[in-house]
Amino acid sequence: MTEILKAVLVLFVLLGSSALGRAVYPLLSERHRSREVIDFVRLVIAMLVTFAALVLGLLTTSVKASYDKVGSDLSSLSISLIQLDQCLREWGEDAVPIRKRLRAYTAATIATTWTEEQRPPGDYYPTEVATIHGSEVEGAVMDDILTRVEFGIRELEPHDPMHSRLETTCIAQYERLMQTRWRLIEEARSSISTPFFVVLIFWLAVVFGAFGLNAPHNLLSYVMIALAALSISSAIFVILDLDTPFGGVFTVSSEPLRHALMHLSE
Repeated sequence: MTEILKAVLVLFVLLGSSALGRAVYPLLSERHRSREVIDFVRLVIAMLVTFAALVLGLLTTSVKASYDKVGSDLSSLSISLIQLDQCLREWGEDAVPIRKRLRAYTAATIATTWTEEQRPPGDYYPTEVATIHGSEVEGAVMDDILTRVEFGIRELEPHDPMHSRLETTCIAQYERLMQTRWRLIEEARSSISTPFFVVLIFWLAVVFGAFGLNAPHNLLSYVMIALAALSISSAIFVILDLDTPFGGVFTVSSEPLRHALMHLSE
């Protein structure tokens, strides 16, 4: 289920809870509609509203920090690609095939991660590979390209002390690249557990049920409840969308990798 469908579902749950509260109110006895009972209900709901607002605020802060971390690590990945390519460039002609594989990997990553954006020009990279689906960032084809890059680096034969140092540097750069890549893959996974999300929606449903129970019977009250439900649903959508940084409306920019590809193509 996509983020927008979940947000729409939350909207209907909140509006349905409010309508249920409004439908139940006429069925209550006079004893349950006394001022003391209403004041007590409002006190409990105020506590729940405060708690739900605190949780939503913490969730927003957490997913935004995670989203920014993904963007930072994507920039680090781009830097690692450029540094590894520069090391291979200094090696000479023997490293040209490895550089081509590294360039193909970068272009394929852009094409399969940001599927709605323009693909890098050329047909030198595989485009029919697994694209992002939730927590998946790359497929087996991409792993194979990087594995061949590693094998190519380790198969290089240094002819002098300078190339021996370059080999050590290139291997270290490759390992740094892989560490950043796997960190990005792990960070792309959703961090919001489904049970916690369900409990949060239950709290909000209780709050909106109480709103319907206490709301005056007029059009303005109903409009305000609908606007409140829409606002909460949009906040839920933003939280869920930020929690999937490589898909949805709030997608991490592809510019760092495109910038790296420009360097690799020189």
